[in-house]
Amino acid sequence: MTENARQLARDARRALRQGPAAIAQRQRARLTEIVAYARAHSPYFRELYRELPEEIDDPALLPVTDKKTLMARFDDWVTDRNVTLEKARAFVDDPTLVGEWFQGRYLLVTTSGTSGLRGIFLLDERSVAVHTAVGQRARGGLGIGQVIRLLRGAGRTAIVSAPGGHFATVAGAARFRRDHPRLSWMLREFSIHQPLPELAAELNRYNPSSLTGFASMLGLLAGEQEAGRLRIRPGVIIAGGEALTAENRTRIADAFHAEIRSAYAATECGFLSYGCAQNWLHVNSDWAVLEPVDADYRPVPPGQPSHTVLLSNLANRAQPILRYNLGDNVLLRPDPCPCGSPLPAVQVQGRAAEMLSFPTGRGEHIGISPMAFGTLLDRLPGIEQFQLVQTTPTTLRVRLKPADGTDPDSVWQTVRDEIAHLLTEHKVDHITLERAEEPPERSAGGKYRRIIPLAKP
Repeated sequence: MTENARQLARDARRALRQGPAAIAQRQRARLTEIVAYARAHSPYFRELYRELPEEIDDPALLPVTDKKTLMARFDDWVTDRNVTLEKARAFVDDPTLVGEWFQGRYLLVTTSGTSGLRGIFLLDERSVAVHTAVGQRARGGLGIGQVIRLLRGAGRTAIVSAPGGHFATVAGAARFRRDHPRLSWMLREFSIHQPLPELAAELNRYNPSSLTGFASMLGLLAGEQEAGRLRIRPGVIIAGGEALTAENRTRIADAFHAEIRSAYAATECGFLSYGCAQNWLHVNSDWAVLEPVDADYRPVPPGQPSHTVLLSNLANRAQPILRYNLGDNVLLRPDPCPCGSPLPAVQVQGRAAEMLSFPTGRGEHIGISPMAFGTLLDRLPGIEQFQLVQTTPTTLRVRLKPADGTDPDSVWQTVRDEIAHLLTEHKVDHITLERAEEPPERSAGGKYRRIIPLAKP
């Protein structure tokens, strides 16, 4: 760890001890600094902020940005004049360069493009150092039993993810191995694409002390553990990338007898938050601003679900992320979390971009939240995984993976009837429900998107 990283780590611990007022003060100071830096070094932000006050410590004064707009202005967006979209694309198109420094100074990572647009992001040295510093907060609140298991496992961390590509998790792990070759045994990736028996056998041989993966894959591994084919005892399991349902959380916890922590981050801000034992996600608000807002970008009060959320990354100078529409529906906790953390706590409800819109015979459109479908199907028996794909304005294709020992036809009939009832309750008629032959499919980044709305032209 560099001296700068040590200083950042000490400050991160000090901020928690000093409490909410000190955390808020750091946030305001760092927002002022990053806005000034963006104005001075990014032609895009210089133009965007032309009419704003000279010093800004209130994010509400900033205009909203999004991935589509920023990627279209990539060369003007970045603060390093030697970086261009053409050079960045050439780099990420080469799989042999995963984890290498781009232009000798940046970690280059991409989004999978499930929303229709692949994002390319630069992580400078400061971003990586802040990630390391605040990442230590995730270990807080572990019980003595979990700590003992972590020690017995010698700190071995297994990451079950999609191999290949410059995705943040993959690139970060590759970078760690290059920077710390003697410690490379502490971090190993396992492919989600290999058959479950092979994956279980590899995990048994590695015997990790902590396990990280997509929530859906961890649910499948819980089944392998229950069946006795997987025999590992991690002290902590971190579920990210997808919504962790209460049912899946309970199953994973019971199978592994481990501490389960959710993770909420984004390629745009990998250190955004960490999960606590109370199943809340604490935003590292000394280094990030997360604003729950309505459809008009007005603040949503704590305790109420937002339409979307705006992110400001206060560490990344190479490619400023300021008041960036992340597209997630979140709920901000209105009272202090029982875990004792002074950081604000949120729960992720879903994505605004996944709202399904259906036409009516009256020439109108009715929107239905993905949470309505998700909570409905989560409580139905006999379903291991599901995926709803809106293929036309009036067609829903239903991909199902029935649980072992269930009758697929009976499961389908129950699912079809319940979805039809939900649509009727919302006064949506004439929707065709297709039974897919194929199982739920992953995105290029390895995630299962449970609800996929109609692609916009």
